[in-house]
Amino acid sequence: MHTETETTPRAPTAHAIADTLEEDIVLGLLAPRVRLVEDELMERFDAKRHVVRDALALLEGFGLIERRRNIGALVRTFSREEVIHLYEMRELLEVEAMRRIALPMASAALRQLQAVQAQHDAAIAEQNPRGIFRANQEFHRLLFAQCGNAYLSQAIEDFARRTHAIRFGALMSRERQLQSQREHHDLLALLSRGERQLLIDLTVAHLVPPRDLYLDTQQALLVR
Repeated sequence: MHTETETTPRAPTAHAIADTLEEDIVLGLLAPRVRLVEDELMERFDAKRHVVRDALALLEGFGLIERRRNIGALVRTFSREEVIHLYEMRELLEVEAMRRIALPMASAALRQLQAVQAQHDAAIAEQNPRGIFRANQEFHRLLFAQCGNAYLSQAIEDFARRTHAIRFGALMSRERQLQSQREHHDLLALLSRGERQLLIDLTVAHLVPPRDLYLDTQQALLVR
C-alpha cells in the first residue's frame, strides 16, 4: 500500500532572508532610512526572532543597514563624502583586477561570461529586476575572479555590496539597464581582443552613473 507523506516547508535561514532583503534594497523596495521591524520580518518570512536578528546582523556586516538607538535597524544612507570614498575604493580595486587579468581572456572563461550575459540579456528583455540583479552580480563575480587573486576579487565583491543602497536608482532605470547591458557586451569584446587600456577605461566609466545618480538625488532632496 502506497502512502504519501506531506513535507513541511523548510524554515528560511538567516542567509536566505538576508539575500532577499539585500535584493529589496538594491531594487529600491526598501529605500534609504526605511526601518526594518523585526515583528514585520518574522511575519513576512515566517521565521523566528533569532533568525531575523541573525539576518539583520548579516546585513549590518555587509554595510547595508545601520542600527540607531531607540529606532532600530534602518537601510543605510550615505553622506556625499562616504559615496565618493566608497567609489574611489571600488575604482582602485577593479582597475587593479583588470590589470591582472590575462589577455586575451581564455576561451573557457569567456564562454562562461557570455553565458551569464545571455541570462542578463534575457532578464532585461523580460523586465525582471531580480533576474537583472542576480545576473549582473554573477557577471562581475566571474569577471573579477579572473584576476587570479582571491583576496582581491573578494574585496571587490565586498565593496560592491556596500554600495547596494546607493545603486538602487540606477538599477531600476530602464535607460541605465540598457546602458549597462551595452557596456557588458563591450567588455566581452575587449576581453576577447585583449585591449587592456580600453578595458580599464570602460571599467571606470561603468562605475560612474550609479554614483552620480545617487549624489544628484541626495542634492535635490537637500534643496527642497
